[in-house]
Amino acid sequence: MANLDPMAKVYLKLYSQLPALQMMEPQAVRQLLALAPSIEVELAPLSKIDNRLISIGQDTEINVRIYTPIGEGPFPIFVYYHGGGWVLGDLETSDATCRMLANRTGRLVVSVDYRLAPEFKFPVPVEDSYAALKWVSENGREINGNVSNIVVGGDSAGGNLSTVVSLISKERKGPAIAAQVLIYPVTSLSYDTNSYLEFQKGYGMDRDLMIWFGNHYTNNDEEKHHKYVAPLLAADLSDLPPAFVITAENDVLRDEGLAYAERLSKAGVKVDTICEQGLIHGYFTNMAIFPERIKGTISRIAEFLYKIDQLVTK
Repeated sequence: MANLDPMAKVYLKLYSQLPALQMMEPQAVRQLLALAPSIEVELAPLSKIDNRLISIGQDTEINVRIYTPIGEGPFPIFVYYHGGGWVLGDLETSDATCRMLANRTGRLVVSVDYRLAPEFKFPVPVEDSYAALKWVSENGREINGNVSNIVVGGDSAGGNLSTVVSLISKERKGPAIAAQVLIYPVTSLSYDTNSYLEFQKGYGMDRDLMIWFGNHYTNNDEEKHHKYVAPLLAADLSDLPPAFVITAENDVLRDEGLAYAERLSKAGVKVDTICEQGLIHGYFTNMAIFPERIKGTISRIAEFLYKIDQLVTK
């Protein structure tokens, strides 16, 4: 039997009442999830929250939400990419978590509403994410941010996008990224690790559902091996920003997250890792069920970012 946090058992019991999402069309899944009743959760105090439409080139605009912590600034910046398999999710999905991130890390958090597949398949979400990072680098001073101290991070598909924008920033010579915070990131679309076999059904993120996400995101099977889809397959991971890789014990993505951390370390990148015991995929943005465990994870992120701050300011 898997080691499950008591609240993870509660969540999985509720989740089991949903139809199999992988048997539905993306728009139908979005509509189903939108019908879920809103639950009042703890909202961390902040100075202000702004919604902004930003231009990312070629007559294209996307939404970002800017969370400003209490204080004078300029604040170090955290560019956040939400999860949802590149198909689901939006600014609301990670709202409570982003509020807490800003409050507890003292960073100005910019949450990015990149365009979703299958309407916008690979590489659109990647290019949106990179363009948003560039916008933050070029305009961060206007929002009271310290553009010399930008970290990227996100959960699941957002963790994947964080790894990829870090690769792209190295290859395109900027913007400079101080660190990457990868929360149960997708780093491969092979679906064949031990954790995929162990947790393939009944733990929230089923193997078949992850395959469904991957198929909607990519245009063909060849793209599943592209380093901007599967960064674990990138030939060169040297000279990337320091990374904090957070995995969940009972998650199909656990082993590929750990494998990516190991490859980064072997490439000479400074890496911290933690596997959150008893937890499942998706916990980090589910404030209604996992508030205390989220606080614990964010405290560890804050400790990691404090060390990054010391390096940046030297």
